[in-house]
Formats: sequence, C-alpha cells, structure tokens
Amino acid sequence: MKFRRITSSDLPELNEFWIEHWGGPEMVVHGVVFRTDQLDGFVAEGQGGWVGLVTFLISETGCEIISLNSLKEGRGIAGRLIEKVVDAAKERKCRRVFLSTTNDNLHALGFYQKCGFELAVLRRGAVNESRRIKPSIPLIGANNIPLRDEIELEMLL
Repeated sequence: MKFRRITSSDLPELNEFWIEHWGGPEMVVHGVVFRTDQLDGFVAEGQGGWVGLVTFLISETGCEIISLNSLKEGRGIAGRLIEKVVDAAKERKCRRVFLSTTNDNLHALGFYQKCGFELAVLRRGAVNESRRIKPSIPLIGANNIPLRDEIELEMLL
C-alpha cells in the first residue's frame, strides 16, 4: 500500500470519491461549506485504486480533518492517514488537530478516541443547521439514530 499527498490532478477523482462516499462534492461541517479544491489531503492507494482518503485544512485555529475514509477496515489505513495529517500539522507548527463527527457515528467516536483524540465540543443541533445548507443530509443516521448534533474531538500537539 502506498500513501501519498493529494495533487491538483487528483481533483476529478476526489470529487467523484466524495460524491460516492459523502453524497456530494461539498461537505458542510459546523455550518461551513468545504469543497475538495480548498483542501489538502493524503490518499492510500492499493491494487486497483484508492483504498483510503483523508482531507484537511490548516488555519489559524489548527489543523482540521474534514473527511476520513478507509475502504478496507481493520488494516490500519485510517490510522496511518491520521498519522500523515498529524505529521503535516506538526510541520506547519499547529498546536492541535481536530475534527467533527455526528452524534450517530458511534464507530468513529470510538476509533478517534483510540487514536488519541479527546472530546472537546458538543454542537447541539449543528447538523440540523447544516441540513439547511445541504438538504441531502439525512434525518436518520447510522444505528437508526436521529442525525442532529456534531461532536468535535481534538488532539493537542
């Protein structure tokens, strides 16, 4: 498996990946619209194509992971992608890496905590607000849980 930084030539495939796995070429997190051409990232390539992807944005508040996907769970792909982001954040002198997930995503909440992230912020009703911007966000999420809140997790560097 090969891990590499995303380049501008990857944008068409990145857009298609987001459409397939996130329901569109845009993602709305805490009321902000993110587009693939605004983000940095790393891709994990296996035989036959992409098997993992992480996108992130470095700003004055730190390094925010926007999306993380592993298409072959249990092989350490997501953990390695997070390590790549943490290394990039340290290179840019960030003080923290943070991300948001939704209240229904119990698997992700456990995974991120195992990776060293800590619960930082609960944004009650944030998904309801994001749904006004992106109406395709479903009402019911994983585990048949109503999808309404965002939980921010952070790793201090």
